[in-house]
Amino acid sequence: MTAPLVELADVSKFYGNIKALEGVSLEVRAGEITCVLGDNGAGKSTLIKIVAGLHQHDGGSYRIEGEEVRHDSPREALDRGIATVYQDLAVVPLMPVWRNFFLGSEPRRGRGPFKRLDVRTMRETTRAELLRMGIDLRDVDQPIGTLSGGERQCVAIARAVHFGAKVLVLDEPTAALGVKQSGVVLKYVAAARDAGLGVVLITHNPHHAYLVGDRFVLLKRGAMAGSHTRSQITLDELTRQMAGGSELEQLSHELSRPGVAADGLGPRNA
Repeated sequence: MTAPLVELADVSKFYGNIKALEGVSLEVRAGEITCVLGDNGAGKSTLIKIVAGLHQHDGGSYRIEGEEVRHDSPREALDRGIATVYQDLAVVPLMPVWRNFFLGSEPRRGRGPFKRLDVRTMRETTRAELLRMGIDLRDVDQPIGTLSGGERQCVAIARAVHFGAKVLVLDEPTAALGVKQSGVVLKYVAAARDAGLGVVLITHNPHHAYLVGDRFVLLKRGAMAGSHTRSQITLDELTRQMAGGSELEQLSHELSRPGVAADGLGPRNA
């Protein structure tokens, strides 16, 4: 088998005496989705920052296509084909969709003092790239702030694909969305996978993860709580591990009322 697009092995990160990550491993392969699950404080954000080049790891190894790397900036990670779409998306709400699509990478035409933005190319390219991903917007001239949260996420995914990303890291893309919009986003996450990208999906929702995931990494308090391929785990088991398993059962026992079964279905047997 070829080397994974991204491979982290026993990666650790410390902020002074604070352990943010310790001994975390994952791999991302072309045409697969690796889901990273965990509650708030599990270490998901720190992991994203290491993969995206915002922070460097303190221990372990970080390899891209078999080559060990240490990124000094997000630009270095982007130049190596790693695109990160954060939850806030970093868009300019009042600018049109096409302008946000090319934000920071605008093509220009003309020379010297006559050099100007190539608006026509940006409009046409944005429309074509969105259609290629199956995204049919009414008008690419509309402000991106008028789109739904799901549509904005889809534009960000299409943008990463267009600019040559090999690995797409998505930070909780469905966290603030309803059921229908979440389904739309997951559809385009799968489209990115089918386009040959390796995808890292950060989420706290095991149902969303299991719909599209090929690999699952569970984090708890900065450490590995599990690592599974799809064939190794069911949705019920993934949900149980995500929810805390035995800890949840213990909590259910502690919260149950005297004389009432823990499942709430009736009185306890004498």
